[in-house]
Amino acid sequence: MISRARTQRLQAEDRRYLWHPFTQQRDWEKAPPLIIEHGEGVYLEDTRGRRYLDAVSSLWVNLHGHRKPALDSALKAQLTQIAHSTMLGLSNVPAIELAKKLVQIAPHGLTRVFYSDNGSTAVEVALKMAFQYWQLKGGAYQKKAKFLHLGQSYHGDTLGAVSVGGISLFHERYKPLLFSTFDVHPPSCYRCPLGLVFPKCRVSCADSVEEILKRHHEEIAAIIVEPMVLAAGGMLTMPPGYLRRVRRLASRYGVLLIADEVATGFGRTGRMFACEHEAVRPDLMAISKGLTGGYLPLAATLATERVYRQFLGRYEEFKTFFHGHSYTGNPLACAVALANLAVFERERTLEKLQPKIAALRKMLRPLSEHAHVGDIRQLGFMVGIELVRDRVTKEPYSLEQRVGMCVADEARRLGLILRPLGHIIVLMPPLSTSLSELGKMVRIITEAIRRVTDGRNYRPSLSRARVRVTSADTPS
Repeated sequence: MISRARTQRLQAEDRRYLWHPFTQQRDWEKAPPLIIEHGEGVYLEDTRGRRYLDAVSSLWVNLHGHRKPALDSALKAQLTQIAHSTMLGLSNVPAIELAKKLVQIAPHGLTRVFYSDNGSTAVEVALKMAFQYWQLKGGAYQKKAKFLHLGQSYHGDTLGAVSVGGISLFHERYKPLLFSTFDVHPPSCYRCPLGLVFPKCRVSCADSVEEILKRHHEEIAAIIVEPMVLAAGGMLTMPPGYLRRVRRLASRYGVLLIADEVATGFGRTGRMFACEHEAVRPDLMAISKGLTGGYLPLAATLATERVYRQFLGRYEEFKTFFHGHSYTGNPLACAVALANLAVFERERTLEKLQPKIAALRKMLRPLSEHAHVGDIRQLGFMVGIELVRDRVTKEPYSLEQRVGMCVADEARRLGLILRPLGHIIVLMPPLSTSLSELGKMVRIITEAIRRVTDGRNYRPSLSRARVRVTSADTPS
């Protein structure tokens, strides 16, 4: 129903009652918000009937497009059975079938599935499992109670996940609440902290991982990484060989490897899981976002049999993993997740994705020559376009200029939804996006960047002021 009065009422009620994630509400309340009501394929439609290309997959979750018939049908069919029942002392059909399927497609060695409901909780589960694993082994192993993580990493917003995160803007304020960790600089080739150039560097950025492990492996339970791409940290792509070396170092020094595949999993990088690019087998793996194809909140933490069996014991030994959620293994979400994985098989999603990845890389090539584009980082359908004031010096734009926000607002005027990471424009379209739709997305982004960065007198209008957050927006 398209009604100007209805839209205005909803906008007023949004500003009156809602508190949005990662949003400076003072800015948000300055202009009417965009309210989405419908979706079809890669398009979103607002309450006034205007359509927008969904260039960020509704915050990195949608895979096959909105209103995918197979997923709609799975959800409706499960509703005729049961919407929810607890997994504390019971089980349910979709949860069992999905667990089996996840083990079949996951990196070899992951054999057990523990459900939760979002990426942060999947990471929390992995951290607690890693810690308790060593506690249950006993003796000197009980000293292994800390974690190693990468700078500029993002693993979620719950306190454990924040503790192993590396983005100070989001985490510094909560520092008194967090547990101490070890951290190393991120693998960033464009802004290499060592001042080196790949491949001559021989992936020297991984040396710091070895240095920490060599000195502190006896107190480190696990190292946690986002495989291949540090997503919210700026779409930082790992140099070839980095992830493989981290896996070898974890094995050599006796620490567990946690792969946070929340953002990178389910085809985003061109493989089902990013670990596959370097044949890495983690000890624990967190998944969410694309698990249900962008339909319902569901997450899982996968563990090896070695980790799982350490928790087995007599009732009175209390080796149990005391963790759970009310909606753990929700049948509706699990049924849709099963349908999502069936679409991958039936439509040969990963196979058909490869030529589109190559085409997208070619489409982006002219943009790399723009005077204010410093770097374009791409792995599969994950793209980060870093905007700079000066290409030669790599001088970034100031926070006050909000250049990423301005580009996102200009793109919205042209019919495209973006969510930047500060001055980095993120393009992460649904895997189902056609070549023509990809071309349109790239053309709009290119034009939006041109209008914002080439216009000496460019000033954000009031409508742009509703782009809400700090200069480093991130997914929640």
